Amino acid sequence: MLNLYFRGDDILENDNACVIVVEGLTKKYGDLVAVKEINFCVRQGEIFGFLGPNGAGKTSTVRMLCGLTKITSGKAKIYGYDVVQNHKNVKRIIGVVPESSNLYWDLTCLDNLLFCGEMFGVPREERLSRAIKLLKSFGLWDKRNVKFKNLSKGLKRRLTIAAALIHNPKILFMDEPTAGLDVFSKRMLWNKILKLKENGVTIFLTTHNVREAFEICDRIVIINKGRIVALGRPWELKRAFSPKGIVEAIFHPRNPKVEEISRLRGVIGVVEEKGLLKIITYDAVSVLEEIAKLAKSRRLDIYLLNVRGLDAEELFMKIVGDS
Repeated sequence: MLNLYFRGDDILENDNACVIVVEGLTKKYGDLVAVKEINFCVRQGEIFGFLGPNGAGKTSTVRMLCGLTKITSGKAKIYGYDVVQNHKNVKRIIGVVPESSNLYWDLTCLDNLLFCGEMFGVPREERLSRAIKLLKSFGLWDKRNVKFKNLSKGLKRRLTIAAALIHNPKILFMDEPTAGLDVFSKRMLWNKILKLKENGVTIFLTTHNVREAFEICDRIVIINKGRIVALGRPWELKRAFSPKGIVEAIFHPRNPKVEEISRLRGVIGVVEEKGLLKIITYDAVSVLEEIAKLAKSRRLDIYLLNVRGLDAEELFMKIVGDS
């Protein structure tokens, strides 16, 4: 099993930089082990990516950290507060942005924020000023009297994030914040998330958009089948796989069969997409030599030949596959 950890990622409960500390965290549903003895820490002010395929244990982990489901064994602390024993204290310092909005459809943008402020115990005299500030910050001031149900999907996501910030949380849990959004709305939201980081908010991010996560996150955990299989900064994860690159090739007048390419020396796997062969390799030099021999023996021209490193999605699939 692949298990990549990098220097500096050890768990130090007494390290003031760690605002979330998870040790031996386990969640069982009957005989099903959804999360098994995972360990990690999240440092103050970082964007921490929590990635994995469907059913890997991401949602169960986040629900345990937010106090929404019971911990089977192990422990988790947020700013020193045990999430089980001190749930009320934890609730005051975290904000949660769910994948599906939990706001009220028939309330206006302003009324939704005021209601959330009341729910989180924001003093009456501060609710309105905080709501106005958030509406202006997220470009929603002109929509303050519009009902939530009448907003576009992008504006709904903005208001959902704003609502999670009404009580000035120190940590923001975000689940698929840009799912289903257009390019403009995604870029706007990522800029807002980066601004939150600049203001000292710690972001715990779960997403299926691996490319975006590798661009924006300071560190990334990859979880599969309830276990953490890799943890590190994006460049560290990429560097660990630098010898395992991609050879891209197009032959003329036709490509050899994928099965034939997969038998070449140095090849790990092959995918053909719209006529482009993507050859995953642990030895690019050998693969290039083998491709030249194959083309010559089959009297084929090589129309395109390119060598590159794995992109974020390919790297993610490789780590998950190896685990």
